[in-house]
Amino acid sequence: MSNTRLQAKDQRRRRTRAKIAGTAARPRLNVYVSNQHVTAQLIDDVRGVTLAGVTTIKVKTATGPLTAKATWVGEQIAAAAKQKKIKAVVFDRGSKIYHGRLHALAEAARAKGLEF
Repeated sequence: MSNTRLQAKDQRRRRTRAKIAGTAARPRLNVYVSNQHVTAQLIDDVRGVTLAGVTTIKVKTATGPLTAKATWVGEQIAAAAKQKKIKAVVFDRGSKIYHGRLHALAEAARAKGLEF
């Protein structure tokens, strides 16, 4: 990637993060999508603590295309949130646009009862 593309990506990420923050009552759902894996975390920014996290790295049940993996992560993070008695979150998409894999993850989490 060229330097200007990296700067633009960082600027998009910072713009998104400037508008949202997670609390204990409503944590931030941070999503990271790489070329092979999907990771989601529930973060309390006030205390600086990760409350729950799900990833497809070293997991045999998450197979198939990346969109299917994102759907699996969305279902698992919603289940982890339910265990921690968290009903509502703030969605942090980072520098990515809300489309495709991010959309699949968000819809799967919403289907399992997570509100955002």
